[in-house]
Amino acid sequence: MNAPRASAPASVPSSVPVAGNRSVATVASIALLALIALCIAWEWRLAPLRPGGSLLVLKAVPLLCALNGVLRRRLYTLQWASMLVLLYLAEGIVRGMSDPGFSATLGWIEVALAFVFFVAALAYVAPFKRAAKRARQHQLSRP
Repeated sequence: MNAPRASAPASVPSSVPVAGNRSVATVASIALLALIALCIAWEWRLAPLRPGGSLLVLKAVPLLCALNGVLRRRLYTLQWASMLVLLYLAEGIVRGMSDPGFSATLGWIEVALAFVFFVAALAYVAPFKRAAKRARQHQLSRP
C-alpha cells in the first residue's frame, strides 16, 4: 500500500494514489466500538433511566449501522458517521452537566469517545478530500 501524500503539488493529476493513515483509522474504529459498548452498557446496566434498563439502549443502533463501513475504512461512511457522532457528543455534554452521579461521569466519557472518533475520522478523510480538490482544480485548469 502506498504511503500518504501530505503535500503534492497542485498540478498533480488525479492518477496519483492517496492512502489514508491506517493508525488514525484504527483509532476511529476503536473509539466507535467503545462508544457502542458504552451506549449499550450505560442504558442497559450501568446507569439506566429506569431500573432494569431502558429503551434508550437503542441509541446504539445508528452507530452499529456505521460500524461495518468504519471498520472497512470507507470514506463515505466515515464522513457521515463523523456528523452522526456529533449527536452523541451533544448528548454526552447535556447528560454530563445535568445527570446526577455516575450517569454524569458516563456522559463525559461519551463526550471523550465521540470527540476522539470525530477527530480521527476527519484526520483519515482529509488527505482524500485534498486529493479530490486538487484533481478537480487540475481538471478545470486543462484547456
